[in-house]
Amino acid sequence: MTPVSSTTVQGNSVGGERNASGGATMASSPQQGQGQVQGGGGGGGGGGVCPAEQFWSLLDKADRRFARVRDLPLFGRQEPAEYGKAFRIYTQLWRMQQEHRHRLLDAGLRRWQVGEIAARIAHLYYSQYQRTSDTALLSEAFVFYHAVLDRAYFLDDHLGASTKHLRFLARFLLVALILGRRAQTVPRLAGQIRTLLDESKKTLQEADYREWKHVAQEITRFLKADSPYMNMRPLRYSYAFDPPPETLPSIPPTVKKRGLLLSDAILCSYYHNEVKFTDLTLDTFRMLQCLEWEPCGSFAQNNGYSAHDESGQNHPNLLKDLRDAALPPNPLKTVLYRPSVPHFLTVLATKCEELPLNAMMLIYLSASGEVGSSGLGPDTSERVVNSFSKFDISNTRAVTSKEDNEPCLWLGCREGEGSNCIYPCDLIPFTRRPLFLVIDSNVSYAFKSIHGAEKGETAAMLLSPSSRSCSAGFSGDSSRQSGSQFTMFLAAPLQAFCFLIGNNRLDTDKDSYNKAEELLSLSLNEWAMTLVASSSLDPVWVEVLGDPLLRRLLLRFIFCRATLSLLKASNDKVECLPSCVPPLPESVGGENMLSQSCVMRVASFLGAIDQFSFAEVTTWPDIDEPTSSGGADKEL
Repeated sequence: MTPVSSTTVQGNSVGGERNASGGATMASSPQQGQGQVQGGGGGGGGGGVCPAEQFWSLLDKADRRFARVRDLPLFGRQEPAEYGKAFRIYTQLWRMQQEHRHRLLDAGLRRWQVGEIAARIAHLYYSQYQRTSDTALLSEAFVFYHAVLDRAYFLDDHLGASTKHLRFLARFLLVALILGRRAQTVPRLAGQIRTLLDESKKTLQEADYREWKHVAQEITRFLKADSPYMNMRPLRYSYAFDPPPETLPSIPPTVKKRGLLLSDAILCSYYHNEVKFTDLTLDTFRMLQCLEWEPCGSFAQNNGYSAHDESGQNHPNLLKDLRDAALPPNPLKTVLYRPSVPHFLTVLATKCEELPLNAMMLIYLSASGEVGSSGLGPDTSERVVNSFSKFDISNTRAVTSKEDNEPCLWLGCREGEGSNCIYPCDLIPFTRRPLFLVIDSNVSYAFKSIHGAEKGETAAMLLSPSSRSCSAGFSGDSSRQSGSQFTMFLAAPLQAFCFLIGNNRLDTDKDSYNKAEELLSLSLNEWAMTLVASSSLDPVWVEVLGDPLLRRLLLRFIFCRATLSLLKASNDKVECLPSCVPPLPESVGGENMLSQSCVMRVASFLGAIDQFSFAEVTTWPDIDEPTSSGGADKEL
């Protein structure tokens, strides 16, 4: 596959009204395809065929190819051949409109049609990113979208112009959000969507207007929740803030380990009326970034760009930086919103089947749950495991609906109970492969029943508190407006701490905040060293510590547990505390002196010491105080 590259749109060739045949260049795809595509599918020199006729025929063929690609599933390691075919045909279209611009304009080519070709190339790159998690592809999509925006292709007056323009802006906004272009591009796009919608109220059909009005409201809610405060540092693993993997505390060579690495992830979230944009909820948006590597230097560049610079047009080395060979590959991620359980299990089965031998898969489930008629009891684990007995042909005892009503997660509306609720026992068959489960739900405790019932591999599990009413910053409906407390601790621990204590404003004292962040970095490093030195560490956590992305999640979980254990509002209630399976050593427990020391110092810097309960001791474990340099130790 050799698609047109963003180098083609760096200059005037993308939208200049002059012929740009001399400036069009082709670049190899990120997948290193099969050589150059011949320009224009024959250009205009093949047997006297009129370029305009050939262009319109090719455009019709491209529309069909694009529709096929759009309907392809976004999971699976094998790249469908349709992607290569679609890229090749759009490459030919792009070069033809460059080489024969004047003749095509005379034949009726409109500016919005040129813009739509570029926008579809961008969408193809974004679709490939969804399959591969390669941020270089996301950057390619961004550059194409930005070029179309700058040249105002969709301002061309034609039938359906408003709908095409709104669709383009919404797709571009999604790419800009994931890529972290919050400084200039995201506010610009959000403002243009609102303005265009107001201007198009009389021209859009009533149903279309209501639909786009809902989209605009989703964007407003999403940007309010994903505030600048939440973007003070990248959620991705960044070499500017996090330590290089080779400098992390390592497991002693005497400890047996398999060297498993995170290779795949399924991210699934559904709550009624939760904050989302398209099919990307706020919680999955945060986890998506948390499981990726920040392209070298891009966060600092993005936050210092002018509007012109954000397009990447004056930065020829930007894409080179994004493809830094020193960065490990991102795990393949599949985002599911309101999937039916059969579809969820199909995706899970496919990814398990294709999982490499030395790999681990992460499953993130964030959804509300329902407790069965028996409620929360000590026999929950036994009842979930024994639910398999209903498939035993030798078991003649009738199973009633009451006995079968186990705690479950709702992945969709409750009208279709059978296809929308997932039970812990649904995941047990997939424990033949190494799994890392993150369950964020009020019935997360039910998934403890998986432990001991695995079919081959011990599953590592991080389980959220079952109650969200224990902390002022995340109580009631506010938790759905700002996202999950537990997920926020895993993705942005210091911001989550600030939300917890009610101090989530941009006017927070920057010096105190930076000192608290540096101290948290030191504390996470201390917890890591304690874990690797522990003789009672379960082998599954040994494997987790060997992967930088999973290690970071585990250490942030320890911080979350320690914080909630010491929070006065929690009042030491079990339902207010997160848990993990298998258990971690007591040396990193929530009420351990090391944990208390960390929370106390962070709370002290942020002026929240009175919101926590600490043991009265005369000597605290030594944790080096933050230095003014702020660069010696990075957050894990």
